Amino acid sequence: MPLTIRKIPRPFKHLASLTELVRFFTPNWFAVTMGTGVLALVLAQAVAASSPLFVLARTLWLINGSLFVLFSLLYGARWLFYPQEACKIFQHPQMSMFLGTIPMGLATVINGFINFGVPMMGDEAIVIAHSLWMLDAILAILCGAGLPLFMFTRQSHNLSSMTGLWLLPIVTAEVAAASGWIIAPHLSDIVQQRDMVIFNMLLWAFSVPIALSILVILLLRMALHKLPPIALSATTWLALGPIGTGALGMFLLSQQSELLSRDPTLAGYSHVIAGIGWMMGILLWGVGAWWFLIALGVTFYYVKRGIPFNLGWWGYIFPLGVFTLATFKLAQLTAITFFSSLSVGFLLLLASLWIIVMAKTLRGAWSGQLFFSPCLQDSKHTTVDLKENL
Repeated sequence: MPLTIRKIPRPFKHLASLTELVRFFTPNWFAVTMGTGVLALVLAQAVAASSPLFVLARTLWLINGSLFVLFSLLYGARWLFYPQEACKIFQHPQMSMFLGTIPMGLATVINGFINFGVPMMGDEAIVIAHSLWMLDAILAILCGAGLPLFMFTRQSHNLSSMTGLWLLPIVTAEVAAASGWIIAPHLSDIVQQRDMVIFNMLLWAFSVPIALSILVILLLRMALHKLPPIALSATTWLALGPIGTGALGMFLLSQQSELLSRDPTLAGYSHVIAGIGWMMGILLWGVGAWWFLIALGVTFYYVKRGIPFNLGWWGYIFPLGVFTLATFKLAQLTAITFFSSLSVGFLLLLASLWIIVMAKTLRGAWSGQLFFSPCLQDSKHTTVDLKENL
């Protein structure tokens, strides 16, 4: 009987060469780091440091950091070798929004330095986290203000085509704020702690009110023009991101407001800030619960019709992840069993979704089908529908 040799498929086989991997690399890949990083952070909240699941969470964080470095190199190489093509992203009304995934992906790496890095590296991890946070805050401000300016001056938008993608650049600042409040109590200098608490209040305000105003318009858009195309189904979940992160940030502020009590000028306000943070966190969590049910119902509606896979599926992961973190924090602050059980249920759902989406992403990356740049109108990929590749 003749020996049969199985042919191993070549990775990135739809690309003419590996250099096209750089040419067609787009920032929506950073959504992979957002989803993977938030799962690691949620696992760290759910288990003890001695648990094998904590080791799994730390491993996911290390993998996530490696992915962030790899994606940064690939996207940086695109700007280095194909600067004219890379610049076209600022004119694209959808792909430009994904630039916001870069600082948000970095934020998950930063938070991991506190959760996982401190036990491994000691105070050095805090120094690294603080330094990276300053870079993250700058990127968040640039995205939060710069990308809307491009929307107003260079891009074409209309209400009927609006999706949750509009939120991506806006949410970056509140994600950075939540990271800053996580870092604040680990800083050794009292002045630095105070400054971190106050500056991140500004970052939170730089983002959340704008995001909530966009959500109002998004509700109007869906009422008038119904749901977005099925390939953009995951964008419905993006609304849960600013709500969940906003609630998490307020719970963290309620805890970290005690750092202000050490300052003679601000000591009288610390209890007021703690109360406001607690109240705002509860209110935002309630809004998030409503949107979670809406997003869940919309997803069931789409599933019956079959949802084609694309990188946009990572939009299911991060918003649910931050809302789960907010639920864990709410359970910790209230000691109410209902919230503890609910947070575990959210974790199981989050982990299941991550496994499915990551498996499909690895398969699509190996085949090369997920490497597509909608900004290149003259490339061989123009025959592929944009919505199928976001």
